[in-house]
Amino acid sequence: MSLFIPTYFAPISQYSEIIKSDSIIFEVEDNFQKQSYRNRCYIYNSNGKQLLNIPVKEKKENSSLRKKTKDMLVDGNSYWQEHHLKSLQSAYRSSPFYEFYEDDLLAIFTKKYTYLQDVNIDTHLFITDALQINQQFSKTKEYLTKGNESDYRNLADMKKQPKKPLDKYIQMFDNKHGYIDNLSILDLLFMEGPNAISYLK
Repeated sequence: MSLFIPTYFAPISQYSEIIKSDSIIFEVEDNFQKQSYRNRCYIYNSNGKQLLNIPVKEKKENSSLRKKTKDMLVDGNSYWQEHHLKSLQSAYRSSPFYEFYEDDLLAIFTKKYTYLQDVNIDTHLFITDALQINQQFSKTKEYLTKGNESDYRNLADMKKQPKKPLDKYIQMFDNKHGYIDNLSILDLLFMEGPNAISYLK
């Protein structure tokens, strides 16, 4: 059993570990950290690496307490879903496999969300369905201060990514900007389709 933090369309490094795990536990009792993959991901557009960020806010009654990720609210007035969808369409509309996943993707960008954690769980379910991973997950009931050898919570931290570069695959604009390592799993999915699972293994 492996321990992960649910993130927004997680980076490839996280899914390379998820698919190797028999079952996973999502840490949902952690404190929210800014500039982490909890509410952001990176894609590849015609200008290079692009950040997609979900604006969040905290509950008013929690303003003086440590902010738990599970309590973080999505800023519903920011139109982030419309912006992210347009960005993905612009970047990947011509990719080999985008059209195969677009309808299921639209469900995430048209659903009304209150909590960030619900967005992240839905993006995980979208990816596992797209990759046809039949894997169960559970959620922590309390924060686990010590992880075992299968603790991958650090992969939610942008500064604690694996130092070893991932294998290369063809990307949309690599002839213009070169290869960009460890983007969102969406980049791999739209370029490789069903073959993405073989790449991750």
